[in-house]
Parts: sequence; structure tokens; C-alpha cells
Amino acid sequence: MEYTNLDVWVASRELTKSIYDSTKNYPKEEIFGLTNQIRRAAVSIPSNIAEGCGRNTAKATIQFLFIARGSLYELETQLYLSYDQSYINEKQFTELLNQTILCKKLLNGFINYYRKK
Repeated sequence: MEYTNLDVWVASRELTKSIYDSTKNYPKEEIFGLTNQIRRAAVSIPSNIAEGCGRNTAKATIQFLFIARGSLYELETQLYLSYDQSYINEKQFTELLNQTILCKKLLNGFINYYRKK
């Protein structure tokens, strides 16, 4: 199966788009701070899923899936920080957090699938 057809990759790509859309309104002084950090974490998720799928062994794939999962947790924390600083409102925070939670569930399921291989 091509990685671009995986639900987890599609959902993480949508999350990344949502992150880019929401961070366009962050303060200019955050461009090299939280804005850059949150975008990098978001980009890391579908990128590491794709890289993992390109590996030859289940063990190597799982390693990259764990990196993607770590980036999801990093992103989740950055969403809380963004909300604390009022860079995003409660509605944006809830929507982004729900997307993040969905990606975590899908990714954990994908990791479990590979563990059984």
C-alpha cells in the first residue's frame, strides 16, 4: 500500500495544513520562535510516517513512527502554549487539539499493526 493512501498520513497532512493556516496570525516576533517550532513539529509527522513506510523492515518503520508520535506530543504541547499566549482562540485550540488526538489514535493503531508483523 502506498503511504499517501494511509488514513494516518492523510490526517497528519490535514493537521499540518491547519497548523500553517492558524500560525499565519501569530505575532511577527514569534516567526523564529513558536511559529517556526510548531510548524516544524507538524511537518515532521507526515514526513516521518512517509520515511518509515519507505524502510525495509518493520523495526525500522516503527522507529520512524515513534519519531512521528513524539512530534505529535510536541505539537500538542505547543498548542497549549499558543492558547496560553492567546495566539489562538478556544475554538481554534479545540479544533486543532481534536485533529491532534485523531492523529495520535491513528498512529498508535498503525504502530500496533507493524508490531504484529
